[in-house]
Amino acid sequence: MTLACGLALAVSACNCNCSKEQAQDFKYGIDQFADLQILRYQIPGWDSLSFEQKAYIYELSEAAKCGRDILFDQNFKYNLKIRKTLEEVIAANGSKVEGEDAEWDKFMVYAKRVFFSNGIHHHYSEDKFFPECSKEYFASLLQSINYGEDAASANGLSFQGAKLSAEELLDVIYNRESWLHRRYPASDKDIVLASATNFYDGNVSKQEVEAFYAAMEDPKDEKPVSYGLNSRLAKVDGKVVEQVYCANGLYGGAIKEIISHLERAKAYAQNDVQVKCIDELVEYYRTGDLKMWDQYNITWVQDTASIVDFVSGFIEDYGDPMGRKASWEATVNFKDVEASHRTEVISANAQWFEDNSPIDPKFKKAEVKGVSAKVITVACIAGDCFPSTPIGINLPNSNWIRKEYGSKSVTIANITDAYNKAADESPKSVTSEFYWDENDMALLKKYRNLTSDLHTDLHECLGHGSGQLLPGVSPNALGEYNSTLEEARADLFGLYYLADPKMVELGIVPDDQAYKAEYLSQMVNGLFTQFARVELGRPNTESHMQDRKLIAQWCYENGLASVTGAEKDVIEQKVRDGKRYFVINDYQALRALLGKLLAEVQRIKSEGDYAAGKALVEKYAINIDPELHKEVRERYASLEIKPYKGFINPTIVPVEKDGKVVDYRVEYGCSYLDQMMELGAKYSFL
Repeated sequence: MTLACGLALAVSACNCNCSKEQAQDFKYGIDQFADLQILRYQIPGWDSLSFEQKAYIYELSEAAKCGRDILFDQNFKYNLKIRKTLEEVIAANGSKVEGEDAEWDKFMVYAKRVFFSNGIHHHYSEDKFFPECSKEYFASLLQSINYGEDAASANGLSFQGAKLSAEELLDVIYNRESWLHRRYPASDKDIVLASATNFYDGNVSKQEVEAFYAAMEDPKDEKPVSYGLNSRLAKVDGKVVEQVYCANGLYGGAIKEIISHLERAKAYAQNDVQVKCIDELVEYYRTGDLKMWDQYNITWVQDTASIVDFVSGFIEDYGDPMGRKASWEATVNFKDVEASHRTEVISANAQWFEDNSPIDPKFKKAEVKGVSAKVITVACIAGDCFPSTPIGINLPNSNWIRKEYGSKSVTIANITDAYNKAADESPKSVTSEFYWDENDMALLKKYRNLTSDLHTDLHECLGHGSGQLLPGVSPNALGEYNSTLEEARADLFGLYYLADPKMVELGIVPDDQAYKAEYLSQMVNGLFTQFARVELGRPNTESHMQDRKLIAQWCYENGLASVTGAEKDVIEQKVRDGKRYFVINDYQALRALLGKLLAEVQRIKSEGDYAAGKALVEKYAINIDPELHKEVRERYASLEIKPYKGFINPTIVPVEKDGKVVDYRVEYGCSYLDQMMELGAKYSFL
């Protein structure tokens, strides 16, 4: 353990026996602060893996940890300076004990929030957050480490630019007028100039971004690379230039370390396809060549036999206001063979689902290729998947690769299991507070864990891979609205088919009532409970939350009796004891609405109808009713349950005998702060 990590032990609390706890005694929740709860997850099945598989996972996990600095810098140009300063302050004040100094405790909450969000903007809302300790106190902490005086110290390093003086650093952190949104949420300003994200630098405007890539793209190219995916646009001497992420380019220090561990992992690869995957990924990391990225994805998506798998690269573009540039992420996993039965059944019937979709036939794929799906056990999450992680993944994102070679979809079983078991540890229930009656609560208790997993399966396995673009439609045609509409399309696909009799016929759901649990959960969450996560007065900005609101709000408004002519609303708002609830009166009518909306969203996607996509998102996905917002925040606060959750990783430790590694064991740490400090000390390369 490094010095920084050792010092951190003095300022963190730990009430669990990490070394001797048994599975039945495992405590999932280990820390909470602000609006966050920190959980742990287990790695069931680890001991059944071979030595080579464990070694492969270990090296891939080390590669994953090496990219952490990249995401911090992508999120905001001063994030690395701030994070390293926080780490140095914590290490220098290791004797401080929680509860003895209120200002120190407030500082520590801010530091832990920065670690969690990979920067100074909230990981979900993308709004800047601020320390609750005074600016003067923060300044005294900077003085305690002689900030700015020691050029060899962490705070003296220059990350992609000039040093910040103490005064400048404090201004970045406390200024309530600058850098307020990592990704600007509205359309009243230039969304590139108004965003704090570091995908663009030097006053590059939205118009300049569009012009830069329009000059590169060929509308007739049926196999286009993802232009701009792995680069930053910057203005140098008045000219817009592209700075590519690669070994000898931007982020080269971290990328070289990633490459080093990938090369070591190759020695333990289980087959020639895995070797080829690593060779192509390494070549991509070395050169930044997007054609090599496509070649790697083609090889990777066709590897459906390997038990161990991983994701690594600049992949998802949710953080880019233009929906083009990707954040760095990595995961390492192995297949849960038993649990994968349901996803294998779904993927085996992919053509049936495509053929029977309620969308226009011209938007359907005549032949669904290469849809593979499995349930996985994750062993390491990193980059944009850490500490907050998805529960399902569908890749690759390239439309033409999906069409010609298919896609790989996963549901992360041990993460969903950890969420469920952490909820059981809580003494208060979201279900009893926000659902109308015992019938609704019984429905959720009986089916929700199953239907939630199935919704994720359908969303990832088939939803993202369904439909097709019409010839000549650019994958970037929907611009800044693409992420929300793509997530809505996949969610709608999953919801629509959950209620189909085919699911019972295939033996995936036990009866024709199970789907109702997910319908109820999704509508209540989309219309109401998810806004406990958003500060009062703020809009709904995160793509997945926008997707859920868009679906629920559209169905609610289009299911009103005044619109349908029915006796009752499809989704009814009821009030009891001054509290509002949402109740579904007609589940089949709701399914019809979901199918209708799916058809429209697919049309927008297939035709690249930017105007219609913008209208749909801006009408239904963004604005929150202020009274409803206030109510849900107050009711959620009374439960003393944190609305956001994230994880620390287990640690994979080499076991040596006579100077040789003979095995790898898993250790479950129980200090969030210790892990953050250790990552900063051991895996910082920028």
